[in-house]
Amino acid sequence: MKHADEYRDGRLARALAARIAHEADPAASYHFMEFCGGHTHAISRYGIQDLLPGNVRMIHGPGCPVCVLPIGRIDAAIRLAERPEVTLCTYGDLMRVPGSHGTSLLKAKAAGADIRMVYSTTDALRIAEAEPEREVIFFAIGFETTTPPTALAIKIAAAKKLKNFTIFCNHVLTPSAIQNILESPDVRELGRVRIDGFIGPAHVSTVIGSQPYAFFAEEFEKPVVIAGFEPLDVMQAIMMLVRQVNEGRCEVENQYTRAVKPEGNERAKAEVAEIFELRKSFEWRGLGQVPYSGLRLKKAYAEFDAERRFDIGHIEAHDNPACECGAILRGVKKPTDCKLFGTVCTPDTPMGSCMVSSEGACAAHWTYGRFRDHVREAS
Repeated sequence: MKHADEYRDGRLARALAARIAHEADPAASYHFMEFCGGHTHAISRYGIQDLLPGNVRMIHGPGCPVCVLPIGRIDAAIRLAERPEVTLCTYGDLMRVPGSHGTSLLKAKAAGADIRMVYSTTDALRIAEAEPEREVIFFAIGFETTTPPTALAIKIAAAKKLKNFTIFCNHVLTPSAIQNILESPDVRELGRVRIDGFIGPAHVSTVIGSQPYAFFAEEFEKPVVIAGFEPLDVMQAIMMLVRQVNEGRCEVENQYTRAVKPEGNERAKAEVAEIFELRKSFEWRGLGQVPYSGLRLKKAYAEFDAERRFDIGHIEAHDNPACECGAILRGVKKPTDCKLFGTVCTPDTPMGSCMVSSEGACAAHWTYGRFRDHVREAS
């Protein structure tokens, strides 16, 4: 396959669906979690769940960095932006994530805070260079995919001796979250769901490779298949997981061979290792405190750390008690299980991050899945 439309061929999709139905044991059930929101949207957009036999169930996982960012970190960013000397640079999907008491970065901007939407770390660097009188803070967020560009921005700022550029670091690590989902007492208390295997992240794996997932396959006896984001990628990964379960194997397999290598991107990993170190713990929405799951700047680059420069401290904040984002991120509940979904919570008036992010499970179901729900009800 060389072109995108080949990865969306309906005839091939039906053939794959027939193969999955043939190989899935009718006396068994299969529960597979897709960790990444890109896969969630592919499953919803292309109706993949409808093509699968009834005993093969897909479970939505944490989704994306915006979805799992706790409210306290949004509140901290708003507090930073409200300082008169600060210009906060952020990606667009963070602007509308609700903070405490109905606040958001978008509302803070409307109230007068200097908050600017950027498309890359280099945009924030340009602002810092052009406006040396401003304290420019980049709201750094993302899984392993977006961490290398942040590391490079720090190196560029250091080389140019920029004194007015810092980052508010919220980069997190996917393997730690997967481990937390499988073994954390907190998650067990909050609610767990059966998981027989994982569809591993695509873009994340281009950076870290397939090797970090070997621990889950061996320690927890859960097969992992790394998959691309196109519908046929996902369906092929599901077929590979069904085969592993049937054969009693728990291995890491790479469906996304056109982009992912076992060792990943060594250059990108080296850049990250030079700039960042592990936090002992970092809070994830829906998962609580996850040990060694977040990154912070090393002491050698402390001058570029907004948390150190502005002494942010920890802000205790809690989710809207009626919002089920936390349970949805753990796969315990579906978007339609939330009583806010489609009523007070819509893309225009989001109550939780799962509806805001373009990769959130609630946003995916609002855009695609709810129409199939109406068709089922009508039939």
